[in-house]
Amino acid sequence: MHDHKWLWSAIPMSTEAPLLTFGFSTTSQRIKNLKRPDCSLPHEVIAFVQNPKEQSYVFDLPKSTLVELKSSGVAKSRNAALKHASGKYLIFGDDDISFLDSGICQAIDYFESHPECSIILAQTQDETGSLRKRYESQITPLKLTNSARAATYELLVRVDAIREVGVAFDEEFGAGAKNFLGDEYIFIADSLRKGLKGVHFPAVVAVHPTESSGSRWGSDEDLAARAKVFTRVFGWKAPIARLGFLLRTPNKKPGLFTSLRFIFGK
Repeated sequence: MHDHKWLWSAIPMSTEAPLLTFGFSTTSQRIKNLKRPDCSLPHEVIAFVQNPKEQSYVFDLPKSTLVELKSSGVAKSRNAALKHASGKYLIFGDDDISFLDSGICQAIDYFESHPECSIILAQTQDETGSLRKRYESQITPLKLTNSARAATYELLVRVDAIREVGVAFDEEFGAGAKNFLGDEYIFIADSLRKGLKGVHFPAVVAVHPTESSGSRWGSDEDLAARAKVFTRVFGWKAPIARLGFLLRTPNKKPGLFTSLRFIFGK
């Protein structure tokens, strides 16, 4: 039996939709790790719990809403967040994320003053306060050629714009799927091809541990999954895109033979 506490959060409490939705993805085993964000904006918090085996758990996150999913895979949680969000904007979170109010406020201010912008790809830092990767140092338009290293917890979206064009996360990709990464890049690519616009935004919105599914660079499993992401985004042009990615990546090059296998998707 689940001890569910169904509490709705909108600050200030009113019948109006909140400005921002925090959509957390977690599992029944990890739900206790969720932390309610300290946010100064009118917002709601929704926890999307993957629980295909219907395991028991306790949900006691204050002033938050629970949505239980009978499926696994983080992309399914992201799509559920797009469906259930009441906020004008949505930021995606995991159970190992801590959000930073100042950076989020900067991003929302940009959204409010740039109605043509539907996606913001912001920045995150690790436990030491260092940026987790190399980011654009200024506001830069999102392109297929500069967003392959996106992480979901860096993404903020304008909910109505995403719903209007019908973009969703590809559930064949992302943590919990065989292709355990790339769902964010595919989401951005599909959005851009639907005519939406977005930017790299140099504000830190969250803290995330150094290790993640996207940090397993160079293993056979990692390169196979990345190769499939480029196939999904670029089709027959994927080898060119994979070559470009290898040339630009700051990660250690995987060696000639492995690089050739990656480029040709073998």
